[in-house]
Amino acid sequence: MAAICSEGITEDEAIIATNNDATSCKRYATEKGYWRDEFVKHFCKKAERKSPEISRGYYARVTALHNLVTQFVSLTKTAGLKSQVISLGAGFDTTYWRLCSVGLQPTNYFEVDLATVTSKKCQYIKTKLPLLDALQGSHDPLFGVDEINSTHYHLVAGDLRDTEQLDRKLLAAGVDKKLPTVFITECVLVYIEPKLSSQLIEWAGKHFSTSMFLNYEPFNANDTFGQVMKKNIKARGCSLLGIDACPDLESQQRRYLNNGWSASWAVDMDTVYQQLLPADEISRVERLEFLDEGDLLTQLLRHYCISVGYNDKNDVGLAGVNLHGTAHR
Repeated sequence: MAAICSEGITEDEAIIATNNDATSCKRYATEKGYWRDEFVKHFCKKAERKSPEISRGYYARVTALHNLVTQFVSLTKTAGLKSQVISLGAGFDTTYWRLCSVGLQPTNYFEVDLATVTSKKCQYIKTKLPLLDALQGSHDPLFGVDEINSTHYHLVAGDLRDTEQLDRKLLAAGVDKKLPTVFITECVLVYIEPKLSSQLIEWAGKHFSTSMFLNYEPFNANDTFGQVMKKNIKARGCSLLGIDACPDLESQQRRYLNNGWSASWAVDMDTVYQQLLPADEISRVERLEFLDEGDLLTQLLRHYCISVGYNDKNDVGLAGVNLHGTAHR
């Protein structure tokens, strides 16, 4: 049974609420011109104003992860291979539609989240023509109450804390474990008990021999800024159950190696923002809004990271997928 927070909602409900906040942040940032996303507006009626620090942080996050996913899909396509994306805890993410809009539709794209989230996403997709059009293929999309099955896109209701159920659900939805596959988790693993997140990472590496696992989450929470961050998140009813298990970049990398992945790397978001994203793009976004206090942005970015694990049994060149490529607007 899920824990009950002081506000009278369950902890799962508090975590689900962070999806709405993230979608609002993304819509506001895209309206200000930080990056292009014509689809996020369909999942959020109105965006509240956010500080420049928040928008720049989301810019770095969205751009870096989209860059990695795009490289993966492009690499496999160039090699003449089909590809597969599995977004775990996807929320109202729009990566599938963004990939389709630039001709990089994967063979299979699966999104998994709790039924409370997927049921709402079903309704948005069903009633928004730009979202629905991208689901067309060799057969018409099949809509359930909280799931969708189409030629390329599949929305699955599931609990990431139960890998046996997750495996059954994905197989039923048509997952192909032989295909090169990229997994995406954004601020997901940090809310799961370390034992269960390790099981999830191990399951992914064990069953998909040519694959990458992309994870974005807060870390480095032992200093004053980190403690305040944990306190603020806790006040919203969310416990960061996994943040102490991987407190630094070394432990973020080691988590993959300890769970069967052949190689891994990790980088904090300040390094991504300052060094790995194109300088001309950073100059562009920094002209969008005046930032009064740059130190706050630096502190924020130093407490989030991207970690990557990969197995490359088919030798398609996954070691070359990195954050030195061109940002995608």
